[in-house]
Amino acid sequence: MNIKTITSIPIQCYHCGDNCSDEDIVLNDKHFCCEGCKQVFLLLNENDLCVYYDIDQNPGIKAKGKFISDRFAYLDDDEVQQKLVQFSSATQINIVFSLPQMHCSSCIFLLENLHRIDAGIIRSQTNFQRKEVFIVFDPQKISLRKVVELLAFIGYEPSISLKDTVEKKSNGFNRQRIYKIGIAGFCFANIMMLSFPEYFSSGHIEQKGLKETFTWLNLFLSLPVLLYSASGFFIAAWKGIRQKFLNIDAPIALAILVTYARSYYEIISGRGAGYLDSGTGIVFFMLIGRWFQDKTYDSFSFDRDYLSYFPLGVSVVKNGTEKSIPVTQLQKGDRIIIRHGEMIPADSVLLNGAANIDYSFVSGENIPVQKQEGDLLYAGGKQMGGAIELRVAGAASQSYITQLWNNDVFHNKKNKERSFIHPWSRYFTLALFTVAIGTLIFWWINDPAKILPAVSSVLIVACPCSLLLSATFTYGNMLRIFGKNKMYLKNAAVIESLAKIDTIVFDKTGTITQNHAAGISYKGTMLSGKEQAVVQTAAAQSSHPLSKMIAAWLQVKSSNKVQAFKEHTGKGLHATIDGMDIKMGAADFMDNDNAVHDTGTHVHVMLNNVYKGKFGINNKYRDGITKLIQNLDRRNFKMAVLSGDNAAEKNNLQQLFGNNVPLLFNRSPQQKLEYIQKLQLRQHNNKNSKVLMLGDGLNDAGALMQSDVGIAVSDNAAQFSPACDAILEGEKLCLLDQFIAYARSGKKIVTASFILSVLYNIVGLSFAVQGLLSPMVAAILMPASSISIVLLVTLCSGISARLKGFN
Repeated sequence: MNIKTITSIPIQCYHCGDNCSDEDIVLNDKHFCCEGCKQVFLLLNENDLCVYYDIDQNPGIKAKGKFISDRFAYLDDDEVQQKLVQFSSATQINIVFSLPQMHCSSCIFLLENLHRIDAGIIRSQTNFQRKEVFIVFDPQKISLRKVVELLAFIGYEPSISLKDTVEKKSNGFNRQRIYKIGIAGFCFANIMMLSFPEYFSSGHIEQKGLKETFTWLNLFLSLPVLLYSASGFFIAAWKGIRQKFLNIDAPIALAILVTYARSYYEIISGRGAGYLDSGTGIVFFMLIGRWFQDKTYDSFSFDRDYLSYFPLGVSVVKNGTEKSIPVTQLQKGDRIIIRHGEMIPADSVLLNGAANIDYSFVSGENIPVQKQEGDLLYAGGKQMGGAIELRVAGAASQSYITQLWNNDVFHNKKNKERSFIHPWSRYFTLALFTVAIGTLIFWWINDPAKILPAVSSVLIVACPCSLLLSATFTYGNMLRIFGKNKMYLKNAAVIESLAKIDTIVFDKTGTITQNHAAGISYKGTMLSGKEQAVVQTAAAQSSHPLSKMIAAWLQVKSSNKVQAFKEHTGKGLHATIDGMDIKMGAADFMDNDNAVHDTGTHVHVMLNNVYKGKFGINNKYRDGITKLIQNLDRRNFKMAVLSGDNAAEKNNLQQLFGNNVPLLFNRSPQQKLEYIQKLQLRQHNNKNSKVLMLGDGLNDAGALMQSDVGIAVSDNAAQFSPACDAILEGEKLCLLDQFIAYARSGKKIVTASFILSVLYNIVGLSFAVQGLLSPMVAAILMPASSISIVLLVTLCSGISARLKGFN
């Protein structure tokens, strides 16, 4: 290995691209500007990550001075760590860093391969749009301080702030954009005014020197527009080219550059006045168009704002009374009750109860963690045991919970299909340059004087923005309308999946039956006051609909202590309360000869291994369910009913669904999942069936995950399952056919807007190619088309919602 210093010839650094003017360090025929860049290269080379340099030329960030041994010592402090991390356990810490330096695909590659540099980093995932990286690491192998030092060493020092991270960020006012528009508008107006003599005299101004004065004044006025106002187009185009991608700014930047270059050539050489009025007009109108487009985008505010409708609820104890409130109203210091299967909505301290927390939703690990009173419990964990009382330690983060819901790390690849528009828009710019080259050749042969205006108009008038924004705005607006009508979708991709559904599977209990309107009776040995209190306490620990109904029906206030609690999915619960052993659930779960199968829905009870009796539940079906089934049948949907209960309701269900719908009873969660798989393999119109599963989100998690679209029907939003793609409030189940019809109409709107955008581009390009469209008019039409199409699709989605009966 030969290392030597060469300072005579400036050479670009192999890592960061800076000139090696101060010192030139050569290692294996590669030049580096400093020791820091060389060390980063050695680190990447040692871990077989030098493909980083193949993705982009000189992609690195200058590492000189980035690594200081004691600079991040404050990160060893436990209190500081607590403010920064999202989740912490003995084997895993989750944290998000802001990295303003992230600028290209090479950055993404390197940052998502940190685990190959240090084995202590479990995984890392970038969000390029937000310039963030989500890192999961093992604190037993690497500390938070070491993670930050590693990032700083390779050139990505995180921007760390210890301020209150839950403080709502105010919408920043982009002063620079306003300055650019103002300068472009001022210069454009004055250039137009100074060009009037040229227009009216047909280029022949009699007064000597006046034409030259106006022309040179126009040149100087155009410089701020070219160098400042138009800089964003050139920067964006250059970034795209560096990543080997032609974005929409590339043809616009080329049109501006050609217009200004030709104008400056004519003015300096004295051959004419140029086209600076058109050049500055292009920049001004494009800036105005983009500003208005962004304002329109912000006014709809659909980008994740539909989460404000997301119905996370929580039970709060105030003045000895328990009531349910939206998670958005939760305050630091509030006392909350979390029952079996419910999610912790905010970082909280355990006050009472035995916490057995399942953090699989946060970390991917499905082994529950036992916590003691006084321990901190992180948001996103689910209690797997009896009810616990917590004190909220920080404001609830609804966006964090929903971010976890959308986290690809912990979920399968459902709803990953991108809109059919994306493959078309990907090659749009390439096709546009092809048309521009054809236009240049045509006018070169026929009339060279028309080359500049014709080619410039071609490059400007075409609008791929309208192609992309049509789907984004349509589905974004639909997400809001779905949410306002109490159906909450995980993301926009669920709309496209919902539109393809041809088979619908219903769970029975808690889905098509009402949780709070059932009639309850008890048959068996009379329960004493203490026994009733124990049964009520045990039932209150569970989040199962039948348990909640029994707990509410008993109406016994007790302060019994729960020593042990375990719920067996689809079977029942087993608990120890005030030293008394209690089992509640299905007849099979009792393991007692007195608990026998019979007609009806029953919950059997055993106390200290003595069979006591059973609670009978008379199911009441949800309002509108009969009309819903008739509408689905009329629209030729295939249907089925899966239930974990016995066949007592078979006759009633047959009256609802008819004799042709399969009714399956006594099905375990695994059997429900397998049945969904079987349906998906069935052919429908020469394609595999697309299955929608509706369940309560508790016993049906596997089936919801397996289905093409899984909807959790819930009257208590705190029970929502990460396995589902959507949550539907129980009272809105009767609108299911309308929701599906609305999703299908959305796809039709997107298709129609796509065709409209293509037609606009064809017409605009045809006028531009023939030289019938000036570059300035093209600059007005381009943003106007995207804005008008966005407004049109939003209006259409709103009208479609009205026609489907939604607000």
